[in-house]
Amino acid sequence: MNIRFLNKYLILSLLLGSFGIFACIKDDDGTPAGRDLPTITVADLTVIEGDVDDTIRLEITLSGTHIANAVVRYAGVAETALALDDFEILTMGGQLVFAPGETQKFVDIRIVGDELRETKEVFQFKLFNPSNAVLAQEGAVITLQDDDDNTSGLQIPTGGYTTPTSYPGYTLVWADEFDGTALDPNSWTFETGAGGWGNNELQHYREDNTSMVNGNLVITAKKQNFGSSNYTSSRIVTKGKKAYKFGRIDIRAALPKGQGLWPALWMLGSNIDAVNWPSCGEIDIMELTGNLPNRVVGTVHFGANTSQHQYISNSKYLTGNDNFQDEFHVFSLNWVADKIEFLVDDEVFHTITPASLNGAAYPFNKPFFFVFNVAVGGTFPGNPDNSTAFPQSMIVDYVRVFQ
Repeated sequence: MNIRFLNKYLILSLLLGSFGIFACIKDDDGTPAGRDLPTITVADLTVIEGDVDDTIRLEITLSGTHIANAVVRYAGVAETALALDDFEILTMGGQLVFAPGETQKFVDIRIVGDELRETKEVFQFKLFNPSNAVLAQEGAVITLQDDDDNTSGLQIPTGGYTTPTSYPGYTLVWADEFDGTALDPNSWTFETGAGGWGNNELQHYREDNTSMVNGNLVITAKKQNFGSSNYTSSRIVTKGKKAYKFGRIDIRAALPKGQGLWPALWMLGSNIDAVNWPSCGEIDIMELTGNLPNRVVGTVHFGANTSQHQYISNSKYLTGNDNFQDEFHVFSLNWVADKIEFLVDDEVFHTITPASLNGAAYPFNKPFFFVFNVAVGGTFPGNPDNSTAFPQSMIVDYVRVFQ
């Protein structure tokens, strides 16, 4: 081989080899080299809320190799479960530090227990601002399942008076047989809160004191602390959804008993927001004071304003040792223009006409809506005492309106 050609070949080979080496070197664009960071993980949790406070321990784990402290901040975030009312983060500091080799940390959380029946509630345990680590997720959802209900000790009567689903000359225009699993929102609205309700009453009305049990509406009054109140109950209305003028109304119910309890099945004039009470009129189909468990009362309220408020009432007693708790009874109205008859088990015990009002305006010839509730305490009928057993329930089998 020619020496000159050989030298050229060697030089070309060296140049190509050098180019190959340089071609494998990536230009530096300023991007820092990547790191395999450890991962912080926390799992969702479901907790049973009992009657007393409990402490849960939430585990936060770190997976992967770390040669420096891995740090993450944390906080409890209220959703339907409220801070202090339902939960409290006990582990202070708001920050977790995993030293090299550590893989577990724990945060203690107090779950507030009570005897209140509550819907499922949730809050979040949030993780944020990780350092020398990454988050598998932004935190955990903590779900509180309530162990309370309104059926503890509940006895639904198996017998009692009943009425038909039809009457000659009448059409059934609305009924609620309470056969579902929840109150029908197309017919009913919950009125909630405390504040005395015009009678210095002691209860706080809540949705959670209403249940559907075996085809019955159950409104339960409980001796429980809620907000500033020492008792809870429920009050439901058909205002703005169902209102009626005239007809036959039947409500089959069994009632609670005990000093300070005041169950009622009643109606208010649909124009109450325009003319106020008592000008709108009030028809109390059934009221019972728990200290007289064998007596119910039918009443109308009327008057141009509160200073002119009047009422007319009459009572119906059961005989012997019978009371309105032991079995179902049917509380009814026969309601036509200028006349209302009050009935218990188809027996008329009270009648109202315009002449009954002694010259006052007669407000009962217009639409009225329903109100069902169990009040506790107040100026009327007085407060519970040591003889009053709780919980107590009003059980309604059906309400029917015929016209």
